[in-house]
Amino acid sequence: MIKKLQLRKHAMTAISYMLPLVVAAGLLIAIGNLTGGKVMTSFKGDYFLPSVLTTLGVWGMGLLAPVISAAIAYSIADRPGIAPGLLSGVISYNIGAGFLGGMLGGFITGWVVAALVKYIKVPVWAEGLKPMMIIPLLSSLIMAGIMFYVVGQPIVVATNAMTSFLNSMQGSAKFVFGGIMGAMAAFDFGGPVNKVASLFADGLLLQGVQQPEAIKILASMVPPFGVTISWVLAILFKRKIYTKAEEDNIKIAFPMGIVMITEGVIPIAAVDLVRVVAASSIGAAVGGALSMTWDIKSPVPSGGMFIVPAMNKPLLFCLALLIGSIVTGLILFFTKKTVTKDDEVLESGNGANEPEEEIDLDDIKFDE
Repeated sequence: MIKKLQLRKHAMTAISYMLPLVVAAGLLIAIGNLTGGKVMTSFKGDYFLPSVLTTLGVWGMGLLAPVISAAIAYSIADRPGIAPGLLSGVISYNIGAGFLGGMLGGFITGWVVAALVKYIKVPVWAEGLKPMMIIPLLSSLIMAGIMFYVVGQPIVVATNAMTSFLNSMQGSAKFVFGGIMGAMAAFDFGGPVNKVASLFADGLLLQGVQQPEAIKILASMVPPFGVTISWVLAILFKRKIYTKAEEDNIKIAFPMGIVMITEGVIPIAAVDLVRVVAASSIGAAVGGALSMTWDIKSPVPSGGMFIVPAMNKPLLFCLALLIGSIVTGLILFFTKKTVTKDDEVLESGNGANEPEEEIDLDDIKFDE
């Protein structure tokens, strides 16, 4: 029980640091997309403001893995965990491990740093170097080896395998293909599995095949909509399945979902990973299967509800989205445990709101 609470405590600390970044970056992307912005690839001084907003938002989302990794490592090992935690998250982002890799790297980093602090002994003259240089350097070297050679290689293999699998499924068994595509697009909320499905859909769009794009858009909106539905059901049936902070996160995740930003669900998923991922994947699979079966096409790769009118069957798309979201919402409503007072206390005392230690300069004296 203690270990479980500790994992939850560290995850909650990470969420409290990550949430402002998710909100700011998500809103920047939404405003930029709605005003015609695109991600910039050239920086020669002639900047279109909506593209600036979109680009900054995308860059901000790219910081999610480093922030969550550093925050978890900090929660476990205090300040010595911040630097290697950031580096672990940067590796996770660049190898394509996404926020899940960032969470895993954060926990491993924190435990590695805590062990090094406890067991490494240095001469008295080097005590000052231990927290500033020795621990960060050694832990960063260890994490680089773990993330690149232990975590990274399996992800590369899995990504290639999933791409080959999707290619083999295209053109056969529309219902099965749509279900697999939808589940993958919703599985890790913008992470590597989502990227495989997204790149696959974008590649087919260039060839004139528009059905996978509709599935990708639908699956990106199912998690935030489904979580919102589960919360509404919990209110209607007076069953508290979310803490106050999680409810506040849902209020943010829903409008972000309208513009196809699924990352708003990450703070909720980080606390109850298995249930939220499973429910989101199943709901998106149902919606994706229906979308493919009904031959719904999208000529636009992103934009959420605002580009639905451009689809060939907008009403059927909304129906498939609604059904998938309801499935996710019902699964979460029936499987999530009732929130206890201990959960609320743990949430409010996760350490993220602790005041920063003030430095007293009054006692500093300079020899004349």
